Amino acid sequence: MEIPLYQVDAFSSRVFAGNPAAVCPLQEWLPNDVMQSIAMENNLAETAFFVPEGDGFRLRWFTPEVEVDLCGHATLASAYVLMTQMQTQLTAVSFHTRSGELRVNRHGDQYAMDFPSRPPQRLEVTREMTEALGAEPLELWAARDYLAVFDSEPAVRALRPDMPRIAALNKFAVIVTAPGDYVDFVSRFFAPAQGVPEDPVTGSAHCTLIPYWANRLNKIIMEARQVSRRGGEIHCELIRDRVCIVGRAAMFAIGRISI
Repeated sequence: MEIPLYQVDAFSSRVFAGNPAAVCPLQEWLPNDVMQSIAMENNLAETAFFVPEGDGFRLRWFTPEVEVDLCGHATLASAYVLMTQMQTQLTAVSFHTRSGELRVNRHGDQYAMDFPSRPPQRLEVTREMTEALGAEPLELWAARDYLAVFDSEPAVRALRPDMPRIAALNKFAVIVTAPGDYVDFVSRFFAPAQGVPEDPVTGSAHCTLIPYWANRLNKIIMEARQVSRRGGEIHCELIRDRVCIVGRAAMFAIGRISI
């Protein structure tokens, strides 16, 4: 069997930046263990699979270790593949997912994703978090992920987390964030327990970052940057109980998988 494979750099207008995702369009589902094995073989933060369903597509995402409930950059990559390689007349697409319907609209070379908002709840800063991050955050919050808040962009860039300790924490991942020097806020994202020690650019993290910063800055439209080694830019908007996450994408490779 041969399966199409696209590798896309999401949240970037050029290759070698943003977050690479693999996208595998299917006509029908493969067995779960086969999709997980493909994701492990690709060894990227996420591999996305989609099949036609109703007036849109059913979309699923796999890290090298697990299937996840929500992934932003692989959703952007999937929409990019659909609209530039497969159905070029499309300017909007609906994906049916574990996190409900996710709609992506194309505006020129930008892709606007309609995602659920996940506001965090305030917690006490713990010794376990401080030891895991190697520095004490000013604030600690949590939704699906922990959200650790620091005072400056240099503080976020300087972090060198203890990955085994991060993996032992009882949430999906840890987001770290601070006010940005040239954007509204910056962040990094660590999910070693999911097979992703540091994710280059994380759309799903912004489901929590956007409501946090919208409340703190008293603004609903913001510019963000994830300050990983590759880095990526994200235009953000809070729309009631949803968030709009906007980014670009670039094609790196097109091929076929033989299994």
